[in-house]
Amino acid sequence: MWRREAPHVRAALLRRWGHLDACDDAVQEAAEAAVTRWPVTGVPDDPRAWLVRVASRRLIDQLRADSARARRESLDAARRPDAAVDQTPTNRADDTLRLLFLCCHPALSRPSQVALTLRAVAGLRVEQIAAAHLVPARTMTQRLHRARTALRRAGARFTLPSPPELPARVAAVLDVCHLVFTEGYTRTSGTTLLDVELAEEAIRLTRQVHAALPDHHEATGALALMLLTHARSPARTDAAGDLVPLAEQDRTRWRHDLIDEGVTLLGQALPHGPVGRYQLQAAIAAVHAEAPTFPATDWRQISILYDMLSRVAPSPFVTLNQAVAVAMAHGPSLGLALLDPLLTDPAMLRHHRLHAVRAHLLERTGDPDAAAHYRRAAALTASLPEQRYLNRRLTGR
Repeated sequence: MWRREAPHVRAALLRRWGHLDACDDAVQEAAEAAVTRWPVTGVPDDPRAWLVRVASRRLIDQLRADSARARRESLDAARRPDAAVDQTPTNRADDTLRLLFLCCHPALSRPSQVALTLRAVAGLRVEQIAAAHLVPARTMTQRLHRARTALRRAGARFTLPSPPELPARVAAVLDVCHLVFTEGYTRTSGTTLLDVELAEEAIRLTRQVHAALPDHHEATGALALMLLTHARSPARTDAAGDLVPLAEQDRTRWRHDLIDEGVTLLGQALPHGPVGRYQLQAAIAAVHAEAPTFPATDWRQISILYDMLSRVAPSPFVTLNQAVAVAMAHGPSLGLALLDPLLTDPAMLRHHRLHAVRAHLLERTGDPDAAAHYRRAAALTASLPEQRYLNRRLTGR
């Protein structure tokens, strides 16, 4: 409920007062009040209105101490406590887009844009956002504080950008939506592998961006990528909640409605250049989705697409996936060679995926060092399903 309602509560406050940092603090205080009161009084009939009222009062209390203007607003709000709640379906959709584009303001760096939106729109915890950015939680807390301060100094308002400004912010918005989806598709921590609700929230946000910008082909590609990837979710865990690797998944459980929609969207985007990272990633997902069995996967085609992706949008995680594709197409030794530069990257050495991929490729060559990398990967991951899977690989079960 909190994940669903928090963006709309923030939006209600922002429409009236602005100042994302102050509104965000008030929203967090309303959440704390709900955690305390609702177990005693029960969940109210209209949770959103309750949260807006409580957050408004907290914000008014804060503003009252600052200026006479704040005192006048507090009296007005006291007479009309529900004035900020205007939640028709159209306004709810507009609120989400306004929040997305506010957080992706050009006054912020790209990492700050992404981090702030993950916090304000998607409601991710600071620890989740930090893990996605490969930084400590304390560093991410400081980054979020600086981002809110920068928005306040830039005079950023809770409005949609003008048409000329809109395309420049889309790249950051798509990065946000994709990171939210990734956290839902494979959780960085916890007892379950998937957070289906979070993945579907990312898809919902991306649908809204695509609807607002139907001719933006990277937005189309991002939506196609999420649909094609999410289609595998029903087969990614077994009855016990343990991870099922791609090679062992029951493809009859894949959601072919999402595959069909994703392939159609990709077909609409690809003929129109230039081809960006999300279109390329969607094309890779489509090759996987259209293979009737794992052995029938066209790994040569996938390795070619990853080579293109490494030129368009190089990153350590692209290299990891490229190494797997090259190993499947041309042998594990070539895949291991691609991983060598990552072994000098301190951040990647702290990430379990580097060790997991290296262990997998070493295992395929018969190298006994694979066990050490499986052990290291299992120790580094905070996801219990991934940890159990890696330990099973370690023991050969």
